[in-house]
Amino acid sequence: MVRKLKFHEKKLLKKVDFISWKAENNIREVQIIRKYHIQKREDYTKYNKLAGAVKSLAVKLKDLNPRDPFRNESTTQLLEKLYAMGLVPTRKNLVLCEKINASAFCRRRLPVIMVKLRMAQHIGDAAKFVEQGHVRVGPEVMTDPAFLVTRNMEDFVTWTDTSKIRKHVLDYNEERDDFDLL
Repeated sequence: MVRKLKFHEKKLLKKVDFISWKAENNIREVQIIRKYHIQKREDYTKYNKLAGAVKSLAVKLKDLNPRDPFRNESTTQLLEKLYAMGLVPTRKNLVLCEKINASAFCRRRLPVIMVKLRMAQHIGDAAKFVEQGHVRVGPEVMTDPAFLVTRNMEDFVTWTDTSKIRKHVLDYNEERDDFDLL
């Protein structure tokens, strides 16, 4: 029941070999995309490029003279920024910058933080809640699951005021206010 291919379609298919394609080592990429429920592959490639840039910057800073004031200032700034983003556990060592990978950025995505804060049981469910507009970070309602949450913003991840999920949680914990019942 498949139609016969036209001449130009046959010509194009001769150029493409679907059986043996060049081996792309994307098994790790697919695993991370599934694990963190990343909808866009471009997000993963951006995280990978950022991780590569951080690693190369750390290597370049390491090659400088340890007593150079520029190196000390730049190292402090880099470690402070990475610590504020939540990508490194401490501000102490430049070696930590060389260990940053795309997964470190994925762990700072809003659905993953929601699971960490026990707002959802699974990353997929958390991503749905974000897409449906149930979650806010500070005063802003977030609808993009790719939003990266910093350490400071982590404390301000909550349900929106009009969210049904928030009402269910308050009912379950018996904390719902009489004013909200109206």
